[in-house]
Amino acid sequence: MVRRRVLARQLRALREDADLTLEQAAPKLDFSVSKLSRIENAQVLIDVHWVKSMLDLYDVGGARWTELVELAREAQQPGWWRAYGLGNVSYIAFETEASHVKVFTLGYVPGLLQTADYARALMRAVPVRRTGQQLENEVAARLYRQQRLRSAEHPLELESVIDEAVLHRPVGGPEVLREQLAELVAAAELPTVTLRVLPLAAGAHAALASEFNILTFDGLDEPDMAYVEHTLGALSLDKEGDVARARLTFERLVSQALDPARSLDLIRELAGG
Repeated sequence: MVRRRVLARQLRALREDADLTLEQAAPKLDFSVSKLSRIENAQVLIDVHWVKSMLDLYDVGGARWTELVELAREAQQPGWWRAYGLGNVSYIAFETEASHVKVFTLGYVPGLLQTADYARALMRAVPVRRTGQQLENEVAARLYRQQRLRSAEHPLELESVIDEAVLHRPVGGPEVLREQLAELVAAAELPTVTLRVLPLAAGAHAALASEFNILTFDGLDEPDMAYVEHTLGALSLDKEGDVARARLTFERLVSQALDPARSLDLIRELAGG
C-alpha cells in the first residue's frame, strides 16, 4: 500500500509536469477519467503495463523509467502477512514500510512488545470468530513484526508511552502478565526502543479517549500518518492537521510520563525483580 501511494503520487506529478490534465491524459491512455483519478489516488492496484504507457505518454525515460516500473512491480507483490493467512491488513502494510512508530496504549501492551501468550489472550477476548489455526497464525504474524526491532538491515524505531494501568491488568492471568512485564524490561534495553510509562498519578491527560499510533516513512517521500484503533474498527489519518494534532498529543503524553529509566524501574518492580 505504501509503495502504491508513492508510485501514484509520482505518476500524478509526472502528468502535471507534462502539462496534461486528467481529461487530456485519460483518453490518450484508453482510460476513463475516473480510472486515471483512482490510479493517481492509489485506490486501485496499478498494473505495470499501465505504468509503462503512462511513462511513455509523459515522455519519461532512462533511469527514471526503470525506477518507476520497478516500483510498480514492488507495489504488486503480496505482503509477507499473506503467508500467515491474513488478508488486506492495512496497518501491517504501513508499519512494514515505516521507519519510526510512536505508540500510545491505554488498555494493553503494544503489539510490537507483546509475548505470544499475552497476544493470544488478547485475541481470545475479542468477539471475532477464529479457528485455532487462524489464532496461531495471527500470533505468529505479530511476533514476526517484532523482528524489525532487532533487525540490522531494516530496523524499526519504536517510541512507546504505556498507561500504567496496562502494567496491572492481568491479561491471560498473573503468570502471563509477569512474563509480559519481563519482556518489556528486555525490550526497553534495545537501542531501537524507547519506553515510557504514564503514571496513574498523572490524572487526566490528552489521550484519555483513545490510543493511537504515528508512523514515519523516512526515505519514501511519504507523509507521516496517524492511526487510531478502537473497539469497532480503525481509522487512518494522513492530513497534516490531523497528524500535527497527534504529534502534539504524543508530546504532551511524553511530558507527563516517567522518563525511560524511571519507567523501567517501575516495570521491574511490578515484574518482581
